[in-house]
Amino acid sequence: MFSHLNASQQPHMVDVSQKTATLRMARAQARVVVGNNILALFNNGDIQTPKGAVFQTAIIAGIMAAKRTDELIPLCHSLGLDGCDILITTQPPDQVVIDCTARVTGKTGVEMEALTGATVAALTIYDMCKSISPQIVIQEVKLIEKRGGKSDFIYQENTLQS
Repeated sequence: MFSHLNASQQPHMVDVSQKTATLRMARAQARVVVGNNILALFNNGDIQTPKGAVFQTAIIAGIMAAKRTDELIPLCHSLGLDGCDILITTQPPDQVVIDCTARVTGKTGVEMEALTGATVAALTIYDMCKSISPQIVIQEVKLIEKRGGKSDFIYQENTLQS
């Protein structure tokens, strides 16, 4: 049974009122294939464009998005995040890797916030670099790990471990 369907199979927000607040953390990752021509522009920790510093802007956009996940995803709980960190690195010859870690002390997890933060950071990189090359591909977005709540897991290729 899906958690977002009630006994009548109608959508509903999961009731977490009886849960205990615990420290919860989730880390998500997005990979963006930008091409080696864009990576060649990487200088002093960022790529400068007429729109500004690409990675700095993507970090801010990702954090802002993580904070507003409940406004974007139906039935998500509103969470006041305790923290959100985004790390952007390059992976030659042609990729940018975005890691978003979200933390909250609450009654529900922060997986959607971490996934949203990584995704919006990837979209921001796409938007800021599309004039250089229209062949940018957001290759994958995935949950890497989750801690707190009922169960923890760490993503492994083709296998989820609880």
